[in-house]
Amino acid sequence: MPLVSFDSLGDDSRVWVFAADPALDEDRSRQLLTLVDDFLREWTAHGEPLTCGRDWRDGRFLVIGVDQNATAYASGCSIDGLYRKLAEFEKQTGASLLSRDRVFYRDPAAQVRSVSRDQFAELSASGAIGPETTVFDTSISSLGEWRQRFELPASASWHRALLAV
Repeated sequence: MPLVSFDSLGDDSRVWVFAADPALDEDRSRQLLTLVDDFLREWTAHGEPLTCGRDWRDGRFLVIGVDQNATAYASGCSIDGLYRKLAEFEKQTGASLLSRDRVFYRDPAAQVRSVSRDQFAELSASGAIGPETTVFDTSISSLGEWRQRFELPASASWHRALLAV
């Protein structure tokens, strides 16, 4: 199945969100997207092609979606293949995509920043960020969630647990 437009995938499509740290410049973004597009065009599960698409935002966020109603479900082995491909990119560039230990938020200048959970809590305690700070939820697993709550105020996300009371 050819790579399809990400926007054409249904809300119940499964997604994986990968966050780049640090942000990727245009050349590295192009390199990543070429690698990912080549992989997705050939992505299969148990020999069956997957209907899939991807999106790229802010030089930071790669989201890959699979329409599991169209053909095959993404299996453990096929998902492992995706992770191996992204790990290759990490080795080539030194950028992290697979780490889950960072919190991503927009600073007052609307730039996407990345910090540890402890640093995020410290920023909250100092007043540098607050309940209205825009955060990104990289833990979502469906396209409907991506569309509804990927980017939202910290007070409306799991991030609220890291805010100073």
